[in-house]
Amino acid sequence: MGKVYLTGAGPGDIDLLTVKALRVVREADVIIYDRLANPDILKEAKEGCEFVYVGKEDGRHTLPQDQINEVIYQNALKHDNVVRLKGGDPLVFGRGGEEAKYLKERGIPFEFIPGVTSAISVPAYAGIPVTHRGVAVSFKVVTGHEAPNKEHSQVDWESMKADETIVFLMGLHNLRNIAKNLMRIGRSPDTPVAVISKGTTPEQKSVTGTLETIGDIVKEAGIQTPALIVVGKVVELKPHLEWITEKE
Repeated sequence: MGKVYLTGAGPGDIDLLTVKALRVVREADVIIYDRLANPDILKEAKEGCEFVYVGKEDGRHTLPQDQINEVIYQNALKHDNVVRLKGGDPLVFGRGGEEAKYLKERGIPFEFIPGVTSAISVPAYAGIPVTHRGVAVSFKVVTGHEAPNKEHSQVDWESMKADETIVFLMGLHNLRNIAKNLMRIGRSPDTPVAVISKGTTPEQKSVTGTLETIGDIVKEAGIQTPALIVVGKVVELKPHLEWITEKE
C-alpha cells in the first residue's frame, strides 16, 4: 500500500508549480492527472512513471467522479507514491475533499499539497487584484458550474448584493445567467466585469465590460474555456496594472 498526494498543479504557468509539488511529481510511480494540469509537468516525472488521464470537460468526462476515486484507490494498492495532479488547488472546486474521504474510508494514507488557485493568480496575470486598498477589502470565490443533477442550487445569489469582488470559476457557459442573476438581486448593470481565458498561459486572452454588456463582448471576442469571471470595481484597475501583453 502506498500514499496518495492530492496535488495542486497551479493555474497553467509551470513556473507557478510549488517546490513541494515538483518534488512529489519527480518521485511519483504513477500520476493521475486532469485536463487543466499543464502537460509539461509530466515531463518532470522519472523514467517508468505511469500516467493515467482522467480529465473532465463540459459534456465529455473520461470517467465519472466515483470511478476516478476508485482509480486512485486501486493505484494506491499497487504503487508506493501516487500523485493525483489537479489544476489549480485540489480543494477549490477540485473535488479533492471527496477523493480524500474515499481514501480515508479505505485506510489509504494521503496528503494535500495546495496549489496556486486560479481564483487569485489568473486575475493577477490580467492586471486585476482581487483586493485593493480603497476599492475592495474582500472577495468571494463561487462556482460558475454546478452539477446538472442538483435539485436545488447551492449558490446563494442574495448574499452577493454587497460583495466587493466576486470570482466565478468554470462559469463561461453560464455567463449570461450569472450576469442576469446579479442584476436581479440589485447589482447595477454598469458593474465592471472581466472574463479571462486560459489565464497565466501564453494563450491568455481577456475582455472587460459590464454586467449588461459582457455576454455580447465575450461572444464577439470568441473567448474559450477554461475561463474565469471577475465582477467588481477592481476590474477598473486593469488598464493601470497590466504587466503582460496578450496575444490577439
